Amino acid sequence: MPTESIRSQVSVRIDQRSPSARVAYVSLNNARKVNTLNSPLMRELVDGLRKLGADPDLRAVVLTGEGSTAFIGGANIYEMLDFDVAAARDYITLCHECCDAVRAVPVPVIARINGHAIGAGLEIAASCDLRAASVDARFAMPEVKLGVPSVIEAALIPSLVGWGRAREILLLGETFGAADAAAWGLVERVVPVAELDQTVEKWVSSILNAEPRAVRMQKQLMRAWEDLPLRGAIRAGIDCFAEAWEQDAPRSAMRKFVESEKERKAAKKPG
Repeated sequence: MPTESIRSQVSVRIDQRSPSARVAYVSLNNARKVNTLNSPLMRELVDGLRKLGADPDLRAVVLTGEGSTAFIGGANIYEMLDFDVAAARDYITLCHECCDAVRAVPVPVIARINGHAIGAGLEIAASCDLRAASVDARFAMPEVKLGVPSVIEAALIPSLVGWGRAREILLLGETFGAADAAAWGLVERVVPVAELDQTVEKWVSSILNAEPRAVRMQKQLMRAWEDLPLRGAIRAGIDCFAEAWEQDAPRSAMRKFVESEKERKAAKKPG
């Protein structure tokens, strides 16, 4: 498939799976510097994700880093060396905008973690909906070792791993491996490098097999759940369920299911 370069450091490949279904493969192309997040790259990523999110036929996004060494090696320390308070605020706000752009994509975003996911790179991974990592991937939130706290979408980590483990990750700043990341719930799959793409594609296929509007509604509802108390989350779910019936997709999908069940049972009958 052709590659459309958004700008020099971010590329997007669009895979047309059907006339009304597209999958986007987004890559950070800064492998020489382990795909660290400099300001121009972050602006490109935000711009590219926002454009993708406006596509009504988009069904899924796969986000990865160029090469085999790093998914995203963190924020660009060299850019931060001479920050004052104002520059620090501007830079970390831009980092947040990257994470928020990932979360704002209205379809599932899959992190294809092909190497190190460090600091801001782990925050972007946490901002994705699903995470598959190679067995040699490494993770860390080392900001406390560099004189600053872990901030912005590091706030997502406790909901993934629990508060105790989050304190271990954020207060100690130590590096840990893919097996621990999976055991703690930080990633959903850990596979050999050669199986990483296959694992991602299984998820993509499952997403494509689901009803498109229902997937978008589910992601939107889950985002709302993050900010709602339990009673409010349940009420939001009731509203979302009712809204689904404003179109014919539920009726159509359920009729197909019922018909397939009838055929399956008929095929099992003797004679």
